[in-house]
Amino acid sequence: MAGFLQQLVNGLSLGSIYALVALGYTMVYGIIQLINFAHGDVLMVGAYVGFAAVVFLKLSIWWAFLLAMGCTALLGILIERVAYRPLRHRGAPRLAALITAIGVSLFLENSGLLLFRPEIRSYPPGLILNRPLSISLGGIDFTVTTFQVTILAVTGILLLFLQYIVYWTKTGKAMRAVADDADAARLMGIDVDKTISFTFALGSAFAAVAGVLLGLYYNAIDPLMGIMPGLKAFIAAVLGGIGLIPGAVLGGFSLGFLEALVSGYWSSRMRDPIVFLLLILILLFKPSGLLGKNQVEKV
Repeated sequence: MAGFLQQLVNGLSLGSIYALVALGYTMVYGIIQLINFAHGDVLMVGAYVGFAAVVFLKLSIWWAFLLAMGCTALLGILIERVAYRPLRHRGAPRLAALITAIGVSLFLENSGLLLFRPEIRSYPPGLILNRPLSISLGGIDFTVTTFQVTILAVTGILLLFLQYIVYWTKTGKAMRAVADDADAARLMGIDVDKTISFTFALGSAFAAVAGVLLGLYYNAIDPLMGIMPGLKAFIAAVLGGIGLIPGAVLGGFSLGFLEALVSGYWSSRMRDPIVFLLLILILLFKPSGLLGKNQVEKV
């Protein structure tokens, strides 16, 4: 039982990172029905900005988080303005936007390879304390590290911040209006393009935090590090119900738990195949996700 609780703790910390990335996927899809496959590579950019902040600028890890969030927010706005907005204004089909997203992803990956070379870099040690904390629950002892607590705390703060923006600010109301009906929102005086750009910026900032946390978690960053976490976060968004913010959080934590249990009780090599098998099963039996509802379109 102690081993099971330990794997749940590991899954909770990893699932928090997936949830942060999945929020970017689900917000963008919810507002313009686009799967932004470049989102995982924005995570990579955030990890490198955080790395540069602590190594070259000698900033603390908390300033590195803020700098990474700011830079990737600007990158998200730039991607939306240059790659997606012209297609949207021209009424291009969704397939064109999807191909463009893949193109942006490849551009970021190859730019990273040219700039940083395919080398693995590590954050300096001691940025965040990583001391073990022994916890006893009903006579069962297991260990939680201070870094895992930090991941949960950062994720919790960002989720509360997102809830505040979405439900208590004018911009959040505009986001919900555009997601519900963009044409009606435009008629009501809402700047739809500005709202979409803000959504990209917010999702990209969350991905930057996930990138820095992931780099610290595995103690390694490289130009292709965003591919697999990006795909898994997309699976998490689909699992919970893409377009739904609570679904992204639920899917992220569920995927983290699944990976931890498979690694702990079976084999770490089977972790990725099981995750992609889960995607196939979800698309076959409940494509709307765990929290999504099947919608019937009247003809």
